[in-house]
Amino acid sequence: MSENISRHSGVDDTFVRTRAALHAVAEHVLAAARYRAIGRIGLVVTPGGFGTPPFGAEERVVAVDGTDLVVRSGGTDGASAVRRAPLRTLAAAAALTGLPAPGGPADVYHLNTPCDPDAALDVDPDAARRIADWYALGDAALRQWCAEIPADEPSGVTLWPEHADVAIRAADINYGASPGDDYVSEPYLYVGPPAPPPPTEDGFWNAPFGAFLTWDKVSSVADAVDFFRQGRQLARR
Repeated sequence: MSENISRHSGVDDTFVRTRAALHAVAEHVLAAARYRAIGRIGLVVTPGGFGTPPFGAEERVVAVDGTDLVVRSGGTDGASAVRRAPLRTLAAAAALTGLPAPGGPADVYHLNTPCDPDAALDVDPDAARRIADWYALGDAALRQWCAEIPADEPSGVTLWPEHADVAIRAADINYGASPGDDYVSEPYLYVGPPAPPPPTEDGFWNAPFGAFLTWDKVSSVADAVDFFRQGRQLARR
């Protein structure tokens, strides 16, 4: 990923549909596959999108790369098998991963996307690329931020399928990058302190959960880290 990301002023219906489709894949296919195998749901940012960490005896990885689903299985001899197919339906994606049917881990958290196995997944290539670029920037920024605050004991960088955001928690503060949701339609960064934040003259705290900064105001990893840094400073006053 380039350190810089082009500025965007908003999102259209195509972007929103793509985001919803990819979120459904994250919940009902990727997280479902990992949870079925090892009882864990966390995902990671991967080239072209997002995926599972390697899991199971085969060190399987299930990932979204652009508009495709990719399944990689490692062999005991060091070789690996790769299967790839366009994202068409949740049922087809689940079949490629070896799942008997799609369906997120509803016993772990409240699922936020519907599971309609045979509905067409509306994934636009350009929108998928923009989401992947945003995830990559957020992931890079969070890793740089973790290296800057080791005393805060930051968690590992994880893409959580519940809200499809890539995030960490450090010293009771949540930091992350979201592709957008019902509260903020555009992709955004956020800082979420554990208690209602104190007011500031500059209006930094602009949400019930803390503060957010939309992607049109973020041109680089450095911009993102600066936002996280400012949030930490204000939260610790």
